[in-house]
Amino acid sequence: MEYDQLAQRIRAFRKLKGFTQQQLAERLGVSVAVLGSLERGTRKPETKLIERIAESLGVSYEELTAGG
Repeated sequence: MEYDQLAQRIRAFRKLKGFTQQQLAERLGVSVAVLGSLERGTRKPETKLIERIAESLGVSYEELTAGG
């Protein structure tokens, strides 16, 4: 999986759904720093976290991780 693409998709879906980084981080139970590093592609998320992000954003795992 390309983490830069995943990072961009997390950020895009977050903004599309109207969440701030703070709001999404709170829903996920992670710090804003962790979410920020995920959105920059500097941290590789575990599958469970990707699943939680997708659920929190109301999209499927496949939508979030799709290559394009």
